[in-house]
Amino acid sequence: MLNPWRLRLLSQLDSLGTVRAVAQAAHLSASSVSQQLAVLEAETRTQLLERTGRRVRLTPAGLMLARRARAILDQMDSVEAELRGLGEEPVGSVRLGAFQSAIHSLCVPVVTRLAQMHPHLDIELIELEPHQSMPALRVGDADIIITTTDFVEHPLGSDVDIVPLATDPIVLVLPPARAARGPADLAAYADAPWAFDMPKSYMANLATRLCRESGFEPRVVCRFSNYLMTLQHVEAGLSIAMLPGLAVDPRYRVATRELANPVTRTITAVIRRGAPPRAAVDIVLEELRRIRDLPVDPRLARIAHS
Repeated sequence: MLNPWRLRLLSQLDSLGTVRAVAQAAHLSASSVSQQLAVLEAETRTQLLERTGRRVRLTPAGLMLARRARAILDQMDSVEAELRGLGEEPVGSVRLGAFQSAIHSLCVPVVTRLAQMHPHLDIELIELEPHQSMPALRVGDADIIITTTDFVEHPLGSDVDIVPLATDPIVLVLPPARAARGPADLAAYADAPWAFDMPKSYMANLATRLCRESGFEPRVVCRFSNYLMTLQHVEAGLSIAMLPGLAVDPRYRVATRELANPVTRTITAVIRRGAPPRAAVDIVLEELRRIRDLPVDPRLARIAHS
């Protein structure tokens, strides 16, 4: 009998590439992952892994099983949900991954409404930035992700279905003392201290590219993975930043300006193409599609009409 948990580890190795990365994703030690994969080899009586130097890679048989495992696990999830939901009421668990600013503005309201309408539906919220969410979706650590199609370094492939949800402007965020009216020319801030997201993230890559297109290399004085920390740093007058409009929390005393060359990100929900249909996943997607207008900080509304 194939063990589903070990199949998931094998599938993750195919997607993530290293035992160490699988261990981090599964919250296990690398030795535990290696032991479980060795047990899977014994169960299948097939060599699934081979060493190349200090790394482990999948054999042709391991690669075939890893990729078939995803379909097997999807089918098991579908059967389990079907057994639990023979009535009309959606039941089961849905793992919803989303980037930071979408969690409080989009996901929490959706999950709150669904909890009231469908009490037997369990939704697990997972914070996943765009560079993390596609690998999580592909290995089955998320059933739905909210991401952006504009992350050019991590394009979405043909193996997923995309549901457009909304658009969100990128804005310049300044300390109150530096407030100004009208669109912002980034070149005017070439000498400013900048707060950036973590390296390789969507906003770090985008902000770097926009600064360079404006003719300067940004002087980065801090990096935060949390937008609230960024807003606090800007509010204190220690830096300026570029953030998505959804990330500008009105509790912080900061000024916002639209960019002279406007930039927006397209917010989308994404699911694996070909995954067995599940009523629980469908009802979450349906509720996400109901989003018409994103919650807007009044300051952003004002700059849009200034």
